[in-house]
Amino acid sequence: MIDDGAHMLFSPVSPMTHTATLVLSEQQATGLAETIAADPLLGERTIDASEAAPGRWQVVVYFPEPPDAAERKALAVHGVFTIAELPEEDWVRKSLAGLKPVRAGRFLVHGAHDRAAARPNDIAIEIEAGEAFGTGHHGTTAGCLIAIERVVKARPIRSALDIGTGSGVLAIAIARLAAAPVVASDIDAVAVGVAHENVRLNGVAARVRTVTAPGLRHVLIESGAPYDLIVANILAGPLATLAPGIARHAAPGAMIILSGLLPEQRARIVASYRGVGLRLVRSAVLDGWLTIVFERP
Repeated sequence: MIDDGAHMLFSPVSPMTHTATLVLSEQQATGLAETIAADPLLGERTIDASEAAPGRWQVVVYFPEPPDAAERKALAVHGVFTIAELPEEDWVRKSLAGLKPVRAGRFLVHGAHDRAAARPNDIAIEIEAGEAFGTGHHGTTAGCLIAIERVVKARPIRSALDIGTGSGVLAIAIARLAAAPVVASDIDAVAVGVAHENVRLNGVAARVRTVTAPGLRHVLIESGAPYDLIVANILAGPLATLAPGIARHAAPGAMIILSGLLPEQRARIVASYRGVGLRLVRSAVLDGWLTIVFERP
């Protein structure tokens, strides 16, 4: 699910019928979303943290059927959620219909309804998000796109890895700009299906291979290593955990772009990646979200 406001969505799943919603501040909402994502019972559900009104965010957990007693008990540990039935409608496409094209450097990310917005020198990426996160409207995605353009301008990219690909927008951007092969992975098969369709739609199916994988654990990811560029737009917790594996999969001189981060999480991530031998190159905040770039010496 994507909306016009700042938004993060984790672990998409198949058709959803019920929601559990809790309204909080932005900092509380993003922290709660990460906590629920690590919950052994709720972590596999779709978890949406998005701005509901100026200064007020909501955490929404989606369920394919009414939450059972155990799930309600698990929710109660994190707060007083309002549980409601989700209307039978294509809520993703309904929300996408109102999105405007987004520019991030040379990239223009747009839906099918805005193809005419592309200018001659744009790298236009058409995205239909389906049940996956990532249209370019969020500061994490846009921050990654800007970092990708800067990296590709500075050095040749012979192979790349996109961890947590969501809608596939970052993998498509790399394939279009660097003309390099990309492995695009996500923990959720629904997101991978969406990414695969977007890859085909944008004419880069010959360069981008999509795969369902938890973290780095897949033969396709292993066989494609080492990578000159690794991008991961996920949560701070998984990013910290993946630091040793990302370092192992990075070629000498490789660039690593990380996002999905709040500014206050910078020290933790920088320490994790410096600890595995990577050098901090730069960091930037866009719309309240942090993107960090590292290099393997």
